[in-house]
Amino acid sequence: MSTDISTNKASTKAKITVATLAIMNITTVVSLRGFSAEAEYGITAVFYYIFAAIVFLIPVALCAAELATGWPQKGGIFNWVSKAFGHRFGFLAIYLQWLATTIWFPTVLIFAGVALAFIGPDQTFDQALAANRFYSGLVVLVVYWFATFISLKGLKTAAKISSLAGLVGTIIPGIILVTLAGIYVANGNPIHFNPSMHGFIPDFSNFNNLVLAASIFLFFAGMEINAVHVTEVDNPSRNYPIAIICATIFTVIIFIFGTLSIATIIPKDQINLVQSLLVAYDKLFAHFGLGWLGNVTAIALALGVLGQIIAIISGPSAGILQVGREGYLPLSLQKVNKNGVQKNILMCQGGIVTALVIIMMILPSVQAAYQMISQLAVILYLAMYIMLFLSVIYLRYKEPNTPRPYKLPGGMVGLWIIAGVGLLGSILAFVLSFIPPSQISVGSPSTYIGILVIGTVGFIIIPFIIYAYRKKDWLTTSDNN
Repeated sequence: MSTDISTNKASTKAKITVATLAIMNITTVVSLRGFSAEAEYGITAVFYYIFAAIVFLIPVALCAAELATGWPQKGGIFNWVSKAFGHRFGFLAIYLQWLATTIWFPTVLIFAGVALAFIGPDQTFDQALAANRFYSGLVVLVVYWFATFISLKGLKTAAKISSLAGLVGTIIPGIILVTLAGIYVANGNPIHFNPSMHGFIPDFSNFNNLVLAASIFLFFAGMEINAVHVTEVDNPSRNYPIAIICATIFTVIIFIFGTLSIATIIPKDQINLVQSLLVAYDKLFAHFGLGWLGNVTAIALALGVLGQIIAIISGPSAGILQVGREGYLPLSLQKVNKNGVQKNILMCQGGIVTALVIIMMILPSVQAAYQMISQLAVILYLAMYIMLFLSVIYLRYKEPNTPRPYKLPGGMVGLWIIAGVGLLGSILAFVLSFIPPSQISVGSPSTYIGILVIGTVGFIIIPFIIYAYRKKDWLTTSDNN
């Protein structure tokens, strides 16, 4: 995820079509690994996806578009929040975006480990290996540091690998999953969830049922990244919202049908956050006599994760580097290698990932580790989004005359409805993210909550300490090799 937002000169650039912008947003947001987390909800998952799209996905994209057109300078979220609340909070915002992405890496790489474990003929052995936290930890470290090594080679090399891996490991497998599940149902085979719409609305009396659903907000995170392109669209006040609505509809459809595909194949009490996607593929391939495709798909999914990691591993850190060179990071963290890559920041990033993997190994299960690390990433990312929504509201009052090629529709009323809904939704998900999910064994609930609270407070304090003790000689405009 890149935070490097440059000043756009639409008159000298080729215009982006509505379809192109919609596809860019879909590609940024969609990831197959998220299907399993909501599959156990069955038809209720559809409600959660639609709810999250309305109260989070659409507001994020539209609010980011107004901010990006009003303040298109480099720095992205740092620049927007700084304009509203000062540089101290701007630094906190971009730091949280970088850190949430860093914490998110192990959860994605755990999925890569599961995919690799499923390469083999014995599914029982595959599932046992995938559930072994020491195996998962080893895979996370090997794949992550390999991706870092590739990233250090420069953007050109990383882009070639990641684009091919994304096609092979995400788009094609997603189409295969939904298509085979559709044929399976059309042939009259039994499904393992109740498709009745009576279960569409969740049981709000059971508070714990909402907790795991809060993770959907992280599944939908990232739509704000492409707001940088809003000035490159013809008639942005009309066409940008159309692109966002189209991207949202397709994103929600992909998540809904992918999730229901898993719920169709696997009984609710057997759904596992980490393994179920691979199990669903194996069961579908076995049903259609295509068992040999199981190993191929496992390899493809692992490549897809590697491509995704390579594509974004240096993105947020590049934003941190840009802000750091304005005097917010020590010179040692501003150094780049001969390829222009922020090597020391990537090493620091890798250190955090390694520490998280060690924590993961001492938790009771891979699934518990997956859930806890995912929730910490959600909490930190949502804190950044809360600041984004507050900024767009405050800046409409603080700098009402700043030109904005795109503004939220409906004047001040529309601003408060769209940004207000996004703000309240983010706050709700932020609070729910601290509650242990009843569906997953995470050990002691008090320990679970304690780790999340301590982790959140500790990580948020760090940028304030850095800001307070920054030095004038940290400011630089030259490369440090």
